[in-house]
Amino acid sequence: MYAIIKTGGKQYPVSVGDILKVEKLEASEGDEITLDDVLLVSSPDSIVIGSPQVPNASVRARILGHGKADKVVIMKKKRRTGYKVKRGHRQPYTTIEIQEVIA
Repeated sequence: MYAIIKTGGKQYPVSVGDILKVEKLEASEGDEITLDDVLLVSSPDSIVIGSPQVPNASVRARILGHGKADKVVIMKKKRRTGYKVKRGHRQPYTTIEIQEVIA
């Protein structure tokens, strides 16, 4: 079974056993979570497309851990004025494993 879920403002295609890095979720490591924003569910015999969500569908996942992505360096410079700015950003993420797709 295959589904498309929405979390953190992004859409992810998932199936059972997939491991994803999604925007940070407020839950502890090892917790079971339920993702209710299911946009599409596909089984071997049918496809159900939600408008905007599939009713009574959800995805159960387990949180494997939290982390930060690699640093992205932001540079700004204006010529001949001595203006230079260097900033960095590390986006926090949560690693989840898909346990079950319920439709």
